[in-house]
Amino acid sequence: MIQAETQRILIADDEPLARDRIRRLVDQIPGYQTCGEASDGDQALHQVAELEPDIVLLDIRMPGMDGMEVAEKLNRLTHPPAVIFCTAYDHYAITAFEVQAVAYLLKPVRKEALAEGLARAGRINRVQLLALQAREAGSASQLAVRTHRGTELIEMASIRYCQADQKCVTIHHAHGETVTDFTLKELESAYPEHLLRIHRQTLAGIRHIQALARGPDGTYSLRLRPGHIELPVSRRHTTDVRNKLSQS
Repeated sequence: MIQAETQRILIADDEPLARDRIRRLVDQIPGYQTCGEASDGDQALHQVAELEPDIVLLDIRMPGMDGMEVAEKLNRLTHPPAVIFCTAYDHYAITAFEVQAVAYLLKPVRKEALAEGLARAGRINRVQLLALQAREAGSASQLAVRTHRGTELIEMASIRYCQADQKCVTIHHAHGETVTDFTLKELESAYPEHLLRIHRQTLAGIRHIQALARGPDGTYSLRLRPGHIELPVSRRHTTDVRNKLSQS
């Protein structure tokens, strides 16, 4: 079950004043809380193992094991926390993204930059959770969607298509419609074996695809079963859809 909850943050920095400042900034940003602190790389790894934070705010230059080494070790974990580097040095930026850092913030860290980095980390973690849910559920995978009625479980195999409309996505499935705040990109990334992109605003349920049809004006549409559902296919995605159909 995927639930929106407060993101837990570990601050790793060898300077007490720097840790204090970042902690105060975190306290001012809704949806996040500091769960622990570390003053060097070894302590940071120990705290990650003990506290299981969602995000690590990590300095690079620290005594002993530096921040880059810590990030490399974290990446080997099965479910690593997101890493945001907070440093006074700008020449590590390229290396930072090689170890899959979500953001690279220069000290003194600004509240706006920190909030943006944390939001990016949250989006990435959400995609990871969706993918994990899909892998653990296997062929009988379900999608957990929070609605005004509570949490609704939707069988992935029952999803006919998903359509974006402004800020929401409507999932059309065998038992009706469900509105979610998951984006099409999140759903597409987590469930590539179930959902196929056919338009900027639409994903189609692969097992429900019947045929790709070309209209007299040269545009394409996708026919879904059961029923007589036809969805427009953008020119950009026509080749991908045709290739997918040839494989099935």
